[in-house]
Amino acid sequence: MNSTRRQALISALGVVGAAALPETLPAAEKVGSDRQRKGVAWGRGPEGQRTADLGDGTFRNPVMAGDHPDPSIVRDGDMYYQVSSSFVYYPGLVIWKSGDLVNWSPVGPALTEPVGSVYAPDLVKHDGRYFIYFAVRGVPQMPDVNGAPRRPMTNYVIHADHIEGPWSDPVDVGIYTAIDPGHAVGEDGKRYLYVSDGVLIPLNDDGLTRSGPDEKLYEGWKYPADWAVETFALEGPKIIRRNGWFYMFSAEGGTAGPPTSHMVVVARSRSIRGPWDNCPHNPIVRTASIAEPWWSRGHGTPVEDPSGKWWMFYHGYENGYRSLGRQSLLEPIEWTAEGWPRALGGDLSRPLRKPMGRKLAADGVSLSGPFDANSLGARMSVYKPDRNYRDRIAFEDGALVLTAQGKGPADASPLVMNSGDRRYELSVEMELDGPVTAGLLLFYNEKFFCGIASDPNRFRAYRLGEENPFEARVPAIGRRFYLRLVNEDQVGRFYYSADGRTWVLHRSYEVSGYNQNIAGAYLSLRPAFFAAGSGKVTVRNMAYSAY
Repeated sequence: MNSTRRQALISALGVVGAAALPETLPAAEKVGSDRQRKGVAWGRGPEGQRTADLGDGTFRNPVMAGDHPDPSIVRDGDMYYQVSSSFVYYPGLVIWKSGDLVNWSPVGPALTEPVGSVYAPDLVKHDGRYFIYFAVRGVPQMPDVNGAPRRPMTNYVIHADHIEGPWSDPVDVGIYTAIDPGHAVGEDGKRYLYVSDGVLIPLNDDGLTRSGPDEKLYEGWKYPADWAVETFALEGPKIIRRNGWFYMFSAEGGTAGPPTSHMVVVARSRSIRGPWDNCPHNPIVRTASIAEPWWSRGHGTPVEDPSGKWWMFYHGYENGYRSLGRQSLLEPIEWTAEGWPRALGGDLSRPLRKPMGRKLAADGVSLSGPFDANSLGARMSVYKPDRNYRDRIAFEDGALVLTAQGKGPADASPLVMNSGDRRYELSVEMELDGPVTAGLLLFYNEKFFCGIASDPNRFRAYRLGEENPFEARVPAIGRRFYLRLVNEDQVGRFYYSADGRTWVLHRSYEVSGYNQNIAGAYLSLRPAFFAAGSGKVTVRNMAYSAY
């Protein structure tokens, strides 16, 4: 990307000052239409990454760009902490912190040992201790948990005295037929989990294991029969208690189907065991039209800020950029005179007033620069690793040394990065040691990836999850080479260089084809690099730039 053009793009997307805005606005009022007509979209963070904070007291969604599905959030004093589904990426359950719900920085991963595909966690603080409840779907090529027999689904909990850790090993809660555990304390002071399909399960006082049988106590809210949804899928319960009422915020409609599928519904009860009455204006959050900027909005957690205002934190797909995954969204909610919550953000197409709070000194994650032991977690993660995955990764003088495994990208457990930018470029220097194939990819899973690579004797190219020998008629570029990925609005261009100065465009890939609902997949197409075969690759000088 020409540097002059990049600077022009950054300038066009920059943030204007607050002079054009009124001094005060109602909390729910949307602002910034003039700025959008001028092409001003988001703030800019490290390396030009887009950020929600516009620097004038307003923000524009997403508040966490990139794939952060099924978010759970807890306020602890004047700080907020958030965790989301990490699925098969490890280290997993990365915790993020914020002082204002808009600017986020990583605390670190809470789950380091692979246990399977991690679903819909619930982060809570109870009696001064932190807990994360989560469901795990068994994955055949991933290790069993502590030698236990593999089940299709298991629910675990980890716990810690401090949010920074250390976190305990996963504890089997004893729930094998449901997902999406949501913690609650009943009017009796006892601890419970609500799980998918409206089922309540009592816990022992330590919160680590179940203490009684399932009880199905909530049927959900029945949406109109002619709505275009994926499936009913009552899940993601989040329980709060307010003014003597228990409120259950649930997801319905399915996540990865039509854009109008997902939603947030609310019910309330005087008792944790019900009966539950549905909100008269359900759903309180939903994508009603494919013309909206955010699709499949749902899986919400309510949170109160220090001023007493309430917010809904949830996820959604960006219209036209589904390959960025489910991104974190924030909008204000109010409580009606009848005691029901009502969302105020509309379709989220324009900026909103920020919540009360302070921006922390650190914000976001830089992908560029040298590698060190802290690189694994928020900066990069390993796809479907084995139990000894950290033995394959070493850090030497700012370089990453990756030991090869597998025959190609599909079984090499690539290292992936979670980019939330519509336009970016990433480049790396690679040096091969032994008969290893190493390369740069846009990667979703074993079947859907594209990119380029080289071994000591041959250049390689991949498309739609397979090596394409007809694309790879390029002379070998040696044991030391440079690769670059430019992703502009879902057109990925891959370059190679022998010296890091003269670049050759190998091929452009239209990656929006990956952006569809492929076999019900959740989708997050990420920049990644891999090492296959035998031997090692040393990766240096990784540079990321968004524009």
